[in-house]
Amino acid sequence: MHKDTGGITSNLLGGLCSCLRRCIFGILSMGPVPNHIAFIMDGNRRFAKKTNLAEGIGHKAGFSSLISMLRYCYELGVKYVTFYAFSIDNFKRKPKEVQSLMELMREKIEELLQDESIINEYGVKLHFIGNLQLLAEPVRISMEKAMKVTAHNKQRVLLVCVAYTSSDEIVHAVEESFKEIWNATVSNGTIGQLDRSPKRNGIRVNAQDSCEDYARQDADGSTDRSGKTETSSCNGMVEIAEEGKHDQGELPAIKLTDVEKNMYMAVAPDPDILIRTSGEVRLSNFLLWQTSTCPLYSPAALWPEIGLRHLVWAVLNFQRHHSYLEKKKKQF
Repeated sequence: MHKDTGGITSNLLGGLCSCLRRCIFGILSMGPVPNHIAFIMDGNRRFAKKTNLAEGIGHKAGFSSLISMLRYCYELGVKYVTFYAFSIDNFKRKPKEVQSLMELMREKIEELLQDESIINEYGVKLHFIGNLQLLAEPVRISMEKAMKVTAHNKQRVLLVCVAYTSSDEIVHAVEESFKEIWNATVSNGTIGQLDRSPKRNGIRVNAQDSCEDYARQDADGSTDRSGKTETSSCNGMVEIAEEGKHDQGELPAIKLTDVEKNMYMAVAPDPDILIRTSGEVRLSNFLLWQTSTCPLYSPAALWPEIGLRHLVWAVLNFQRHHSYLEKKKKQF
């Protein structure tokens, strides 16, 4: 009898809360609604210590907050939601803690793929963003499976940054841009003698490298037994480099658009709001490229403590400064 009464009360409260949320979101939707909200989930371990929970329980509580915040965002009409789940720097933590987090992540990915999950409820497309090759194979396979299973979904998008730092993303984008330009140049036949320009210690020699600098480097055998420098070889290398430069032309420069299209986050527009919990205002190497005009909201609540009121306040603040932010975006 008591259990039945408790269940009825819980359902009534749940229904009232849902009705209240719809009213609040209806009012917020009268103004501009952010298209993309990003979260730095900070404070899981501090929450566990604060509430005297066992190690690792804080991250489980944090996952519940992730699901709640995801639901709030989708109910409001936000299409893209990004969570910073695991930094490359986090691999420096104790191996046992890293392994526990990876196992928890794999477990929660499986839960997200269940029929009754929020992913299927809202038709969410999943993207795992970062250097996934750094992850253990079981975790990476689970992520690849989740992305494949949800690839057909179009209504909402969830991006989870794992084994991610912004500096790694930028380096990756530049490398990929160079590879594309190089391959295109080679396929067009515009690289000829440039390929034959010599390398010194793994670096291609150009016309500006002086013979004197090369002669001073004895490690690769550029100086013979008698101590005479091989100046003829050096002169030949400069001639080859000059020939490649003038006859074949230099490689095209890498453009801003080349880098941007090769970013891990190229699958989503730049965030409109960045929320970091626990009162910290550092970006911690997260979306440095994409947040140049993005307002940062940093409530004092730890991540497992984040609630509807924090999201509402962040959106109200975004709407308040929307005109100014749009002007700033046009300047970039």
